[in-house]
Amino acid sequence: MGGSEKVLALFDEARRRGVDATLDQYPYTASSTGTAAMFPQWSMAGGAKALRERLAAPETRAKIKAQIVDVLRDGRGAGDAKNVVMAVCGFDPKLAGKSLAELTQAAGRQPTLENAAETAIEIQLKGGCSAIYHAMDEADVERFLRAPYTMIASDGEVMAPGPSVPHPRSYGAFARVLGRYVRERRAITLEEAVRKMSSFPASRFGLHDRGLLRPGMKADIAVFDPATAGDTATFTKPHAYAVGFRHVVVNGKAVILDGKVTQARPGKVLYGPGWAGGAQR
Repeated sequence: MGGSEKVLALFDEARRRGVDATLDQYPYTASSTGTAAMFPQWSMAGGAKALRERLAAPETRAKIKAQIVDVLRDGRGAGDAKNVVMAVCGFDPKLAGKSLAELTQAAGRQPTLENAAETAIEIQLKGGCSAIYHAMDEADVERFLRAPYTMIASDGEVMAPGPSVPHPRSYGAFARVLGRYVRERRAITLEEAVRKMSSFPASRFGLHDRGLLRPGMKADIAVFDPATAGDTATFTKPHAYAVGFRHVVVNGKAVILDGKVTQARPGKVLYGPGWAGGAQR
């Protein structure tokens, strides 16, 4: 938390030297990745079997556990095991939505960082989970968002409602910017938010036929009401769709019309000029 000023200062200094540096972010104070992110990289080298062997050696296990404690205290855990929440667990779907602190208590241990690190080890030995890490600061989110060289992304996936409790970014990232950071908090203007979601990233990734409303461009259009557009997905109830969007057009075909989903599926994967398979899209 609180590191945005230092990070942006590095970007500013690099850009003054002529470095073409930009960044992207999503509008939440929590990240999401696998529970393996709590482990030191060296401990994961060689895969699950190698990790199991390392954890079977008492001295190595103690070293791994100590580094997990460091991450929980000073990194992704922000000092409390309750800030690490399971999202999707293939080996036990019932763990989704439960924090590392809760799981530590369920195992009969006090939710100290040391005990939580032991719980993390047990989870990883069973195959690991994806998790949400509540370790960011709202002021940092807004500071990054206001930087003129920041693009807006979701870092999410195509989700289907189910028993998992994933990060809400997959459902609400862009709508959240419009509702929370444009309309409610006035962190950036509506025009700047739209630019950061459309023409800026399209240009940056070399998608020169997208991102603008202009003759000859691909017709990717979202028609929304700036007075009502927003997200409804939360960390406890993430499977919820955005509101305030009347029409959505992808490649010239309506996928949402008058607020209702159509049967059209015109979307496709986009590849920029750096794609190994060539520049075709």
